[in-house]
Amino acid sequence: LKPIPVEAVVRGYLAGSGWKEYQDNQAVCGVKLPAGLENASKLPEPIYTPAAKAEMGEHDENITFEQTVAMIGPELAAQIRDVSIALYKAAAEMALQKGIIIADTKFEFGLDKAGKLVLMDEVLTPDSSRYWPLESYVVGQNPPSYDKQFLRDWLETAQVGGKPWDKTPPAPRLPKEVIEKTAAKYQEALTRLMG
Repeated sequence: LKPIPVEAVVRGYLAGSGWKEYQDNQAVCGVKLPAGLENASKLPEPIYTPAAKAEMGEHDENITFEQTVAMIGPELAAQIRDVSIALYKAAAEMALQKGIIIADTKFEFGLDKAGKLVLMDEVLTPDSSRYWPLESYVVGQNPPSYDKQFLRDWLETAQVGGKPWDKTPPAPRLPKEVIEKTAAKYQEALTRLMG
């Protein structure tokens, strides 16, 4: 497949970088949202908030749908947006029946030799999705999660050479307990979703 340099992010809830951006301008990736939303608020409808794929080791950059159109053309951009929202809605409905909220997720796509759009990379894993237990969900608070947020939070306080890690290589060495707790969260998501 020829990878498309766009991460197709769909958000059903306001969290993470989306929450930060909303606080600044009541929008996420150019999508205007209602006033008065709080951290972890459910959005009226899932929104498509793409990101430009960064080089390995760099951070992806949130972009608008219009920037995606400029990068890959209107038809392909619309197809990716529509497929991504449909996938998110179907997955979120199934997960909710198992007591898990999928707050947001990302998909990656490529084109085959015939130019057909193909879903690629991992899909709906704790690495690409934000999973929250339904029973702990409260608007205004970051719920406990079954995803990589625990690891992200640890990295925010990690030290390299006696100083806070600045998110450039080398990364801090992960303690065994952080690895084990992250793995346990992933396993809990699997158990709850699969029964």
